[in-house]
Amino acid sequence: MKTGRTIVVTGAAGGIGKECVHRFLANDDTVIATDTSDEALRKLADELANEQLHVQKADITDEGDGARLAELAQEKTGRVDVLVNVAGFFPVQPFLEMSAEDWRKIIDINLTGTALMCRAMLPLMTGRGWGRIVNIGSASVNEGVPGQAHYVSAKAGVIGLTRSLAREFGDEGITVNLVAPGVTITPNAAKTLPKDVQAAQIEKRAIKREEKPADLVGPVLFFASPDSDFVTGQTLVVDGGHHMS
Repeated sequence: MKTGRTIVVTGAAGGIGKECVHRFLANDDTVIATDTSDEALRKLADELANEQLHVQKADITDEGDGARLAELAQEKTGRVDVLVNVAGFFPVQPFLEMSAEDWRKIIDINLTGTALMCRAMLPLMTGRGWGRIVNIGSASVNEGVPGQAHYVSAKAGVIGLTRSLAREFGDEGITVNLVAPGVTITPNAAKTLPKDVQAAQIEKRAIKREEKPADLVGPVLFFASPDSDFVTGQTLVVDGGHHMS
């Protein structure tokens, strides 16, 4: 694993993002962590207490916020080596009750926001012969989920975005890959997801236990490392063997 890289992580105060931030800092990387809550980012900074961690509130759907994150990376190290797009939002809402506004909000956060972050950071990645973009998708695209048509559609779009960017930036030495989790029991999910739903997910898996944020860190770090130099445009499903292809 390379050390001393500059890593940008969105959704950094959530369960998956926080685990990624912790592991990149342990690898002696500089991490620029962003989320939508100043309070959550302050808590993250206080908990990790590492001078190589820089936090900044941002809305990933806002081009100006993305530009300001890029400016922070430019100021701190002058480059971005790895972008990890974790931020997402996945409410349950019956399709016939979704307004156009509801639809656009979820598409904006999960698909457009990911694209805008890529566009903001790529100028700091190109021209150097090496870079990594790791997108977090969802294994839900493999079967569809009732009540989440907007979310599943957005995550399917992220697969297409991942493949197109992999083609466009391969000659730059930049790889673009996607990690697709199953239902992951983050602290928030543990409180809000009904126990019968959690149990049903476990029963469908070959590995019969709940999925935790830490289960995703290894795959993310692989895609962020030189070990994956010849892997791009790929989707790695990490769901305990629920879906197999």
